[in-house]
Amino acid sequence: MTTPIPRDKDLDSTLKLLLNGYPLLQEKFRHYDSDIFRTRFLGQKAVCIHGQEAAEIFYNPELFERKNAIPKRIQKTLMGENGIQTMDGPEHRRRKELFMSLMTQENINNLMSIMADEWQTSIYKWEEMDEVVLYKEVQDLICRAACAWADVPLKESKVRRRAADFGYMVDAFGAVGPRHWRGKRARSRGEKWIGKVIKDIRKGKLEVREGTAAHAMAWHRDINGELLDIHMATVELMNVLRPIVAIARYVTFAAIALHQYPVHRQILKEDEDNYAELFVQEVRRFYPFTPVLGAHVRTDFEWQNYHFKKGTMVLLDVYGTLHDERLWERPNAFSPERFRDWDGSPFDFIPQGGGDYMTGHRCAGEWITIEAMKVAVNYLTKAMEYRVPNQDLDMSLSRMPTIPVSRFIISQVRATADKPSLDSAGVVGATTSKAAKCPFHQ
Repeated sequence: MTTPIPRDKDLDSTLKLLLNGYPLLQEKFRHYDSDIFRTRFLGQKAVCIHGQEAAEIFYNPELFERKNAIPKRIQKTLMGENGIQTMDGPEHRRRKELFMSLMTQENINNLMSIMADEWQTSIYKWEEMDEVVLYKEVQDLICRAACAWADVPLKESKVRRRAADFGYMVDAFGAVGPRHWRGKRARSRGEKWIGKVIKDIRKGKLEVREGTAAHAMAWHRDINGELLDIHMATVELMNVLRPIVAIARYVTFAAIALHQYPVHRQILKEDEDNYAELFVQEVRRFYPFTPVLGAHVRTDFEWQNYHFKKGTMVLLDVYGTLHDERLWERPNAFSPERFRDWDGSPFDFIPQGGGDYMTGHRCAGEWITIEAMKVAVNYLTKAMEYRVPNQDLDMSLSRMPTIPVSRFIISQVRATADKPSLDSAGVVGATTSKAAKCPFHQ
């Protein structure tokens, strides 16, 4: 006899999630004193789950599938329709191999080298500015680097527009009304731009280097041996560029952490025992980004004496799991040192998904995020000095994704050193990150 799943009293949790944001599910789990409860989401029956053991079943491809689990409104803004995130089985494995082929150590190092150059150039530019809105400037520099690395042509006059559009796509995932509409328009402009890139590559009008993202997406063949259609190749190339540009949000969080917890700045300058990696991991855990992830039950099964019926929508509480006091001592305190003894579990630290990279839905670019953040922290602490003028840095947990209204303003920027070496950022050589242990390095 299975145990009934606690039923939420709300008729539908969609509006409350949009209004209350990140803490909503965590509060409900506490209210029911359970890691599971039933509700309705977007008019469908849904089961919400929380914690490390919940993540372990959620990322079991034999139990869950992504097909039809991601709402169209999110596909039409954030990730594009019918992209890799919506796929399962052999088709997903084939598509995941495509993305993973870009994640060699050489490719990652090349991207970090380009980013380092962009950081150095940007610092010299910021010296001439009265105020620097860091989020927007970092978004621009990362967009330049990502496009150069991917072999996607980008005119300097278009950088701010393209970077902002990638940012708007991300900003729309938890929004309704104007922010959502802005994300849809940004997606439309982006697909028109990248679609032309794909067409020009295939027509021979644009030569791109073999091994780059532009070449890989333009010429990828599916499990039936057919080239991806123009739209799908466009979506997947944007699924390389957009997540890289989105790292600007994490970099902004890192800058806020340096300001609000200044004791870490000096430790990072010395960077003993690869402290930069501990720091960026804690930034990814501490600051809110992804609130929940969804999937559908592939086949009936039981977990902890609860019955899961085929076809049921299941929502994994990402934010709550990253702030679970059973997993993280003092979860609401910023403490990079906690990662010194972390065991590298693929199911408790899930800011960019959990489980296996090659066969599952964990983000293929997670180690790019970590290394790009380490480069950023290296420059913020060793290559520049700046002031942080008075501004409101509170981040509303009801806004998804959250970010301060000011986007973090700095002033009186001054370059303090030549370009820091990539060695000091921990980029050259195999990554040491447990959370991002690349299969190519094993």
